Amino acid sequence: MLPAVVLILLTVGYRVLSVHNTELANFSPLMALAICGAVYLKPRGWWAVPFAALFASDLWINHVYLTQYGYGYGSAQMAVRIGCFAAALGIGLIVAQRKSWLALATGTLGGALLFYLATNTASWAGDVAYAKSAAGWWQAMTVGHPEFPPTLYFLRNSLVSDLLFTSAFALVMEGRALKAGQPSLLARA
Repeated sequence: MLPAVVLILLTVGYRVLSVHNTELANFSPLMALAICGAVYLKPRGWWAVPFAALFASDLWINHVYLTQYGYGYGSAQMAVRIGCFAAALGIGLIVAQRKSWLALATGTLGGALLFYLATNTASWAGDVAYAKSAAGWWQAMTVGHPEFPPTLYFLRNSLVSDLLFTSAFALVMEGRALKAGQPSLLARA
């Protein structure tokens, strides 16, 4: 469990420190932690860790956004984010049943796309700056607010970071299992 705990702490630290770098917006290991948590963290009570990490880091990030930009998450947006991470746990359970690297990669991509679509749709629905039309929704999905980087950058960063951090987490956990003489959790029996 020690490697998992270290990865969780590094995840939260990285996310909190990267909030000041707009180039790294949405370049976060939290979705990977949620998916891999369902695959590797036993007992299931450990699954609360990604939610605690999300909540704690979101409180800090929301504070930074409010003080620097005058813009933060509302409770509805926070609920959507938590729902996305709950869905990621479900994706992780499916990956754990399928036991393959392809299932892990596919689930990771699916989780990133779900997060992007759900959170940007929630922003479109709750943000008065977006027209409540197909054009306003498209703006939320592609360019976002003019004072921020385009939301397509967020999608790119999410896809790259989710694949990178999921691979790193899985490689650490698989390597640890092999070193201990245990079977791989992603290899079919």
